Amino acid sequence: MKKIIYFLVFTALLSCNKKKYTEVVEVPLPTAQEKISVGIPDDVKAEDGAFQLEKLPYGYDALAPHISALTLEMHYSKHYLTYTNNLNKAIAGTPLENLTIEEVLSRLDLNDDAIRNNAGGFYNHSMYWKCMGPKAGGQPKGALSDAITKDFGSFENFVTAFKDAATTQFGSGWAWLVVDRSGKLQVTSTQNQDNPLMRNAIIQGTPILALDVWEHAYYLDYQYKRKNYIDAFFNVINWNKVEENYDATIKI
Repeated sequence: MKKIIYFLVFTALLSCNKKKYTEVVEVPLPTAQEKISVGIPDDVKAEDGAFQLEKLPYGYDALAPHISALTLEMHYSKHYLTYTNNLNKAIAGTPLENLTIEEVLSRLDLNDDAIRNNAGGFYNHSMYWKCMGPKAGGQPKGALSDAITKDFGSFENFVTAFKDAATTQFGSGWAWLVVDRSGKLQVTSTQNQDNPLMRNAIIQGTPILALDVWEHAYYLDYQYKRKNYIDAFFNVINWNKVEENYDATIKI
């Protein structure tokens, strides 16, 4: 059986010594003769800690053919689980343990790569899962649709801006639709596991739509063709959930 191995290396500067935080996720790839078998999302459990996995609201095969069952299972049960467990270990015994994830992200020390990367990885993926769904896609409605037209000129202009942000993000990262501090919708991107809630974000705001453009999110399905993955994402966006996220921000 062939195997594909992902290395995610996080380097943190602690005092005067450099330490490496390395996440190694080894995913077996089936041969042509083997039947692809995936598990059940509900069987995946994080270790005891302040944060637990966001329940995947659909089966691993629900987003196919746009995102395969094998990709989704690997992403959810390996990468997301690892970020969650590492976050709980990093904040154990600290004041951050008693905060919400949004509070952790807004208050964390940006020089603490262990917390920064794993808190971001937990939050970003938790939103990403909920922004997708089976039999989805299309266009938003209601207040969000009106806001997109107001702030981008048209839905088509928004799609172009979002796809451009995702496509041109160099290396690993995320593309976002956010409500900024003035209440305006903006498209932005962040590197690695950073997000617009962090103090270093170029555009700060409340995310309502997230797209993971790390290679592990699409490489098994699309290889190096990130653009094809980004196009496919628009077929699985759960606009009902994105609308809920937007409505929550304007009620604050």
